[in-house]
Amino acid sequence: MAVAPDTRGQNFYREDRALKVLLPLYLGSELAQFLAPHLNTLGHRAANDLDEHAMLANAHPPVLHPRDRFGRDHDWIEYHPSYRVLERAAFDEFQIHAMSHRGGVFGWTDPLPLVAKHAFTYLFNQAEFGLGCPINVTDSAAHLIRKFGSREIQDRFLPRMLCSTGGEHWQGAQFITEQEGGSDVGTIATRAERHRDRWRIHGEKWFCSNADAEVVTLLARPSGAPEGTPGLGLFVVPRMLDSGERNNYRIVRLKDKLGTRSMASGEITFEGAEAFQLGELGNGFRHMAEMINWSRLSNGVKSAALMRRAVHDARTVAQSREVFGHKIANLPLGKRQLLKLTLPAEQALTMWMFVASILDAAEKPDSQGGIDFKKCARLATPVLKMRATRDARSVTSDAMEMRGGCGYIEEFVNPRLVRDALLGSIWEGTTNIIAIDVVRRAIGRNDCLQAFVDVLKDKLHALRGIDSKYVVELDTWLDRCTEFALQVATSEEEQHYRQVASALYHVCTAILMAWEANETDSGSRLLWSQLVVDHRVAEYSPVQKRATSEELIDLLVGEEEVNIDDANDLLKRPLA
Repeated sequence: MAVAPDTRGQNFYREDRALKVLLPLYLGSELAQFLAPHLNTLGHRAANDLDEHAMLANAHPPVLHPRDRFGRDHDWIEYHPSYRVLERAAFDEFQIHAMSHRGGVFGWTDPLPLVAKHAFTYLFNQAEFGLGCPINVTDSAAHLIRKFGSREIQDRFLPRMLCSTGGEHWQGAQFITEQEGGSDVGTIATRAERHRDRWRIHGEKWFCSNADAEVVTLLARPSGAPEGTPGLGLFVVPRMLDSGERNNYRIVRLKDKLGTRSMASGEITFEGAEAFQLGELGNGFRHMAEMINWSRLSNGVKSAALMRRAVHDARTVAQSREVFGHKIANLPLGKRQLLKLTLPAEQALTMWMFVASILDAAEKPDSQGGIDFKKCARLATPVLKMRATRDARSVTSDAMEMRGGCGYIEEFVNPRLVRDALLGSIWEGTTNIIAIDVVRRAIGRNDCLQAFVDVLKDKLHALRGIDSKYVVELDTWLDRCTEFALQVATSEEEQHYRQVASALYHVCTAILMAWEANETDSGSRLLWSQLVVDHRVAEYSPVQKRATSEELIDLLVGEEEVNIDDANDLLKRPLA
C-alpha cells in the first residue's frame, strides 16, 4: 500500500510499553494485574470502534433545538448516535467518572486510586478527547458535592451521578466563565438570592461545556456579598426540579468551536434557577479550588493522551512507509523526529502518574515521612498542567508532519489531535495564568516549593542502582532549579514565571524517570531521563551538535525494553 496505514487494528494498551511498566510501580502489582484485562479491552476499543465513533461524532457536532415541537421553550441538544455510543462506553461500561468515588467498579471492593482512574482516562482520550470533559466535570462535581454538600444534598445527587445504569445516570458540569470573568474569577457578576431554604441564580455564564448536564456547580455572588473572590458562593443547580419541571435556565446558543466538536459547549442564562448552597458562603472560590486540582490533573492526563496517540500514529507511519528505498524509522532524521515526538509524551506520562499519586497521598490524614503532600500537590498540579498542555500542541503538530500531506486531511486523526491539543493550554487557565499560579501563589504565598523538593530528594536518595555521577548531576540541577525559582518568586520577576514552571517540570520528570528506572529495572526510563537533562534542562543551542549517540537513539526508538546495565553504561561514557 502506497499510503501509510493508520493505527486501526492496534491496541493502545499493548503498544504502550511504558504504561505497562509503570502501572505496577504506582499501583502495586495486585491492582495493576487486576486492571490489566480491562485496560487491554479499552486499549483495543480506543484504537478501533471508539475511534471510529469519535471521528463521526466530531464530524457531526451537536445541534441545539431551542423549543420542542409544541412551541414550548424546552431547549434540548441533539447528539450524533456515535456520541451516545462513546457516552455508554465511558459512563456505563468503564465507569471512569465513578472510579475514585465508590467501590464496585469491575468488582474491585474499594474506590480506585487516581492513577488507576486516569490510566483509563489516558486510553479513552486517545480515541475521543471531547467527551473527556463531561467525564471529568461529572467526576469533579461529585467531588465538590461529596466534600462540601450536606447529607441531604449528597443523597439527592450522588447516587444518580455515580451510577452506571444508562438513562438513570446524571452527568455533571462546572459553569464558571463569564464575559466579565474568565481568568479573573473575582469579577463574576452572576447573583444568588436567598429564597426560603433555597437560592435563586440570576445571570449568564459565557462558556459552559457539557451544556445540558443534569447537575451544575457554579460560582455566584450572594446579595450583599463583597466584591472579588471572597464574596463568591458555591452552588449546585439541578437541571430538573422535584416537580418534574425544568429549572429556570436556558441554553442561549452553542459555541462553534475549533476542537472538541463532539461535545456541546454553550452560553447559558439563569433566570431565577433554583440552587442549593455548597459549603460556607464566601468560601466558594476556595471550595471550587478543590476541584481545580482534580481538573488540572485530568487536563494534563488528556494532553498526555493526545501526545501518545500522535506518537502511535507517527511510529505506524515511520515503520510502514518506505522513502528512497528505506523505512522512515531507519533513516537518521526519521529516528530523531520520533525521538523528539516521544520524549515529551514520556515526560507527561511520568508526571501525571506522579501528580495523581501525590494527590491521593494528600487526601490521607497522616503525613508520610514528615512531607506535606498537600503542598507538594498544590505546586506539582499546575506545573503538570502548564507544560504538558504546551508540549501537546507541538507534538500533535509535528506528528502531522510525519504523515505528510495525508496528515492534513480530515480522514486521518491528525487534524483532530491538533485542534483538540490547542484547548489544553486554555482550559483551566491559560499558560500565563498557570505560570502566575505556580510562582506567585503556590511558591510565593503558599510556600509549597520545599515540600515539592522534599519529595524529589527522597526519590534521589532511593537511586541505589543508578550511576552515582548521574545522581549527583540530577541533585545539582534540582538545587539550581530551586534557587532560581525562589529568586524569581522573591523578586516577583513575572517575565520569568513561565521559565520557572518549565524548569520545575523538566527537572522533576528527569528525577522521576531515573527513580522509575531504579525501581523497575527499565533502562529505557533511565535513558529518557538523560535526554530530558540534555535537551530540556541543560543549556541548548540550536547550532550545537548534540551529544545524543546513535546507539541511544536506536535503543529508544526500537521495540525492545532496554537493559538497565546497558543504560548505566551509556550514562558513564563521555559526551562526544
